[in-house]
Amino acid sequence: MEYDENLLISRIEDMNLEDGEALVKQQMTFHCAQCNTVLADSVGVCGEIVINSVDFIVCLRVTNDVAIGERNELGHKEKMADCIFSSLKCRVCCSAVGKIIHSASSRLAPIRSLFLLHKENINCYILNSISMLKGSTLKLDLKPLRDTINEVRQEYKAQLDHMSQLKSRLADRSVTSDLDK
Repeated sequence: MEYDENLLISRIEDMNLEDGEALVKQQMTFHCAQCNTVLADSVGVCGEIVINSVDFIVCLRVTNDVAIGERNELGHKEKMADCIFSSLKCRVCCSAVGKIIHSASSRLAPIRSLFLLHKENINCYILNSISMLKGSTLKLDLKPLRDTINEVRQEYKAQLDHMSQLKSRLADRSVTSDLDK
């Protein structure tokens, strides 16, 4: 099968916002909007954030095709005021694809040293559906970490209770079988 960019572009244009919202739980790869180079995948995504009216996908890691700009820049607007950051560029076509914050105020400290991919400059390939959509249409539905931890804790407690019941049953059977002898 040969790569057909026209097919890819038409798939991007055919998709709408509802498709993007419905697919957030699927695994996907994030691509440069200019050259379709893979920049990251959904396994490394830890959230999304809006900074100065710009939507970003927050990633723990990116591929080697993302280059960190050599120049540190100082933010001057709103939330980015007094932040020191570098631009992220696609190594293949040199397009700007995001930022990485090196130093920030307490508001942005949680995303310091994480990769911020600008949604407008990326496309998302949805695995298992052979679909591509614009990053700007993607809405991530990530639960807060506290909720996820509480769910795991409840599942663990349920499993522990189940194992305790099984242990009690086995102990009761062993006592009954000893009495029968």
